[in-house]
Amino acid sequence: MPPADSRPVPPADSRPVPPADSRPVPPAGSPQTVRPPQTPPRQQPPIADEQPTVKIDAVSPEGAASPAEDENDDRTTDEKAHGSARPRTVGNATLGRLAQSKQRKRKRLRFAARAAVAFVSVLAFLCNAAVWGYVRSTEAGFSQIAALDTESEDIVDPVGQTGDETYLIIGTDTRAGASGEIGAGTVDDAEGARADTVILVNIPADRSRVVAVSFPRDLDVDRPVCRGWDSTTGEYDSELYPAAEGDKLNATYALGGPKCLVKVIQKMSGLRIGHFVGIDFAGFESMVDEIGGVEVCTSIPLYDNELGPLIETPGTHTLDGKRALDYVRARKIDQEGNSDYGRISRQQKFLSSLLRSTLSNKVLFDPVKLNGFISAFTRATFVENVNAESLVKLGRSMQNVEAGAVSFLTIPTAGTNDWGNEIPRTDDIKAIFTAIIDDLPLPGEKRGEDPTEVAAAPPAEPLPAQLAVDPSTVSVQVSNASGLSGLAAGTAEEVAAYGFPVYSIGNYASGTSKQTVIRFSEGQETDAATVASAFPGAVLQEAPPSAQLGSIVEIVLGTSFDGTVVAPTPAGTPLAPMQIRTRSESSVELPADLAITNAADDLCT
Repeated sequence: MPPADSRPVPPADSRPVPPADSRPVPPAGSPQTVRPPQTPPRQQPPIADEQPTVKIDAVSPEGAASPAEDENDDRTTDEKAHGSARPRTVGNATLGRLAQSKQRKRKRLRFAARAAVAFVSVLAFLCNAAVWGYVRSTEAGFSQIAALDTESEDIVDPVGQTGDETYLIIGTDTRAGASGEIGAGTVDDAEGARADTVILVNIPADRSRVVAVSFPRDLDVDRPVCRGWDSTTGEYDSELYPAAEGDKLNATYALGGPKCLVKVIQKMSGLRIGHFVGIDFAGFESMVDEIGGVEVCTSIPLYDNELGPLIETPGTHTLDGKRALDYVRARKIDQEGNSDYGRISRQQKFLSSLLRSTLSNKVLFDPVKLNGFISAFTRATFVENVNAESLVKLGRSMQNVEAGAVSFLTIPTAGTNDWGNEIPRTDDIKAIFTAIIDDLPLPGEKRGEDPTEVAAAPPAEPLPAQLAVDPSTVSVQVSNASGLSGLAAGTAEEVAAYGFPVYSIGNYASGTSKQTVIRFSEGQETDAATVASAFPGAVLQEAPPSAQLGSIVEIVLGTSFDGTVVAPTPAGTPLAPMQIRTRSESSVELPADLAITNAADDLCT
């Protein structure tokens, strides 16, 4: 920290700056040279009492995103920076640039098989402006449930997952009420609820693909310490159940509810689960009926030893809600062998067909069917961090995703143990989720631009040694990702004292981060390196265009930040070489027998 008398003091500003919270705000003319944005700032949930983002005293820097159009805007849908990456350098070394901007081959809306479970169909509906007013009127219909743990230490490289959207979606066989009436069983068969279907959906920040990973319901897992959960009331109790090995995945949900299930899946995947959606059997059946049934295709007759005939002849058939429910639940079809994997395969095929049906003209342009489907969805789901406005923004951001960029994977197992649990192949599972987190290509995936072609591109021509710029020309955004209250505000004062205009102060959109990261847009490497020179140990990270930083440089203060801010490299002085983290160009070895279905494949098998 420089001596008080050595800090450059910008000219006095006669405009008053109202306090944004209880912490002191520098008076007019203080070193914190900042300019108010043209529209209200984005608001993020506070971390450890950090005040929401405050934008003060400046016009938006060139190219920067305008603040959110509404107070519910969720910036996590707009950001991404992949963390486990091969370093580049700036300064006296070559400056590479992350190729993030994707050119799409076709402009036509292709949501035909966009993800998993019915909620993704709703994303497509929300892109239709004609139904937006109705959708907003259903906002109160969502039942809320506590499920998420977005600051878990099990999340692999949270900074690298910035901007990703990851949903955990379950289909539950609650054995009471309507679900009991339609064949889920009774409380005499099995008390409470089971996670009959578990699917993890990841959408990267650049919205270039969708990956849906299915988990066998009988997967052998280690259950963490969890509070008891009452599936009837949706409430957690004070009783703590100890950790246990050898539990079934669906039994973990029955005991500890969504919170316990999220912990297990988050630990296994390393993905930051930011959204939870649960739906019961009755809701599934009603949604299918509301749109007039769903068309499926099979090459063989399907007969379940418990449910009876499902589809009696090969070919294409339209299933109503009850038959569709039997189709996705059946686990005793002799031709399929492994009950869980045969069922998962049918679920994945059905989901693709469901999305095709819901996006057909007969539904999108039929207000009765469309409104009925949305109403059934909101009535039958229980969620956390899911609402109509966030879904419409996500849906609009995905309008160019093609069917070939939608993949359904299944967790690989090595048979069953003595208790009938599916044994997870740990190394293969780790490889799968490394590929997802690092945005590596998957078998059969067809995106608008092959990521391997980017990695194979010839290196850029060496650039001259980079010189530090004048701090007064670089606007910064200070984001608290440490969990320590007031850290962003205090650091912003020090940064402003060194001459950097502070564009905004607030919490990091994606929760916590271990490292301190300096994020910037393509073309702003020198500005970012100048800022980074004031933060010993910080890492440079190029953000995708969807982050909309423009000319702003974001300072993400991680848990490792010790409060040290030093004088930046003087303007005109050569910058020391620093690493730039980009998307990983490495590869992982995926299992040869990986069960994967591409949405562009012929599903009549």
